[in-house]
Amino acid sequence: MARLPSAERRRQLTEAAIRAMARDGVPRTTTRSIAAEAGVSLSVFHYCFDSKQQLIESVITTITGHYVTVVKEAIRPRATLEETVRAGFRAYFDHVRAHPDEHMLTYELTQYALRQPGFEHLARRQYELYAEAYTELIEQLRQSMGLRLRVPVPVLARYLAAMTDGLTLNYLVLGDDSAWTGILDTVTAHVAGLVHDN
Repeated sequence: MARLPSAERRRQLTEAAIRAMARDGVPRTTTRSIAAEAGVSLSVFHYCFDSKQQLIESVITTITGHYVTVVKEAIRPRATLEETVRAGFRAYFDHVRAHPDEHMLTYELTQYALRQPGFEHLARRQYELYAEAYTELIEQLRQSMGLRLRVPVPVLARYLAAMTDGLTLNYLVLGDDSAWTGILDTVTAHVAGLVHDN
């Protein structure tokens, strides 16, 4: 087996963990099954991760990074703020539709962390990451479009995180694609009103 840099090996194991957890569920996924999924020995896993907590934090960070990257690429400035915001939400929703198991896993990770003694901080870190991601996206838009905000950035970031969290869970439960055009239009208009000072 080729030797990889430790950062690349951790990335490989994290992606393997995401696949295994999405398929088998968090409680049933073991370090042994993750190593097998990645095609490495168990000793390689323990070399890269000191604990299951460290692995779960890496999983949470990686999943968040998957969709933030997509949204960041989508929200380049367009003719209007509404078009720009809609493009960002559309990119996120397209990611949810393309990777429902990955998004479902985020909810399972939250519940697992909250119920597992000593893991509670991981649920908090997960939602802090969401707020940080939205802060980054808001700042990107603010700088590129010269926006003046009606609400403080931290408030808007947490609001967007809470809203998309609820919308994502709603879609995963109901799976109603046809309702999303109207929902995205409503959300876009509301968010544009919050961030655009006419």
